[in-house]
Amino acid sequence: MGDFSRYKGDTDRVTTRKFRRFKKDGKKIAVLTAYDYPTARILDTAGIDCILVGDSAGTVVAGYENTLPVTMDEMIFLCKAVSKGAKRALVVGDMPFMSFQKSESDAIENAGRFLKEGGAAAVKLEGGSEIAPLILKMVDFGIPVMGHIGLTPQSINKFGGHIVMGKTEKQKSYLLQSAKALQDAGCFAIVLESVLPDMARAITESIRIPTIGIGAGVHCDGQVLVVSDMIGLFEDFRPKFVRAYADAAGLIRKAAKEYIDDVKNGRFPGDEETYK
Repeated sequence: MGDFSRYKGDTDRVTTRKFRRFKKDGKKIAVLTAYDYPTARILDTAGIDCILVGDSAGTVVAGYENTLPVTMDEMIFLCKAVSKGAKRALVVGDMPFMSFQKSESDAIENAGRFLKEGGAAAVKLEGGSEIAPLILKMVDFGIPVMGHIGLTPQSINKFGGHIVMGKTEKQKSYLLQSAKALQDAGCFAIVLESVLPDMARAITESIRIPTIGIGAGVHCDGQVLVVSDMIGLFEDFRPKFVRAYADAAGLIRKAAKEYIDDVKNGRFPGDEETYK
């Protein structure tokens, strides 16, 4: 028999099982993205429930036009850093474009890398009922999966831009069917992105697993934001659904200007920053 004593004190760790319990108990779930160790550590000690290592790093970290260029190796590197900083939060790795679409074997291998190399506890896949069989296979292999429907950024070229989903009867039918298919395939939660609030509410009330909204209204079981948006660091654009809780860009700019001024005028380093 193995020694499981080291797990006895790990009761505070957020797990996929706790996600389901949160919904059952009516507790809202707070999710943020992170892409590095110090940010993950700060969010973790603040009490965040889940950290998504999002392929949004492509735009807010690497400066790409969209998320499509992000690679598996880049995501694994970011995931390693975040998982080292998160001691309580559930860490979910975002599977990038073409990491799971090519073949079932590639998808399972890449998803496994997030757990084996990246230290994540789960992965997230974009797509609806069409990828439910793949998710079922992943879950059967012991890989927890978070779904993602609505506006899926990896399909930005298919949609022709950032649009709100759930306006047409066809979209409504697809979203409802997909949510149930992902649930039945074994997803422990589903992200609803840019979905009309009434549609998001209907989905949330129709399934047993939590919904995590981003631009989907208040009736979801939880919410997720890109951390760079939440702290006001990313200035290129701000989606309607974002609330900035700080002006990190302004704070950093102010500090940088003061540093530059001190260096140019010989005030830095001073005696307190000099070895003696």
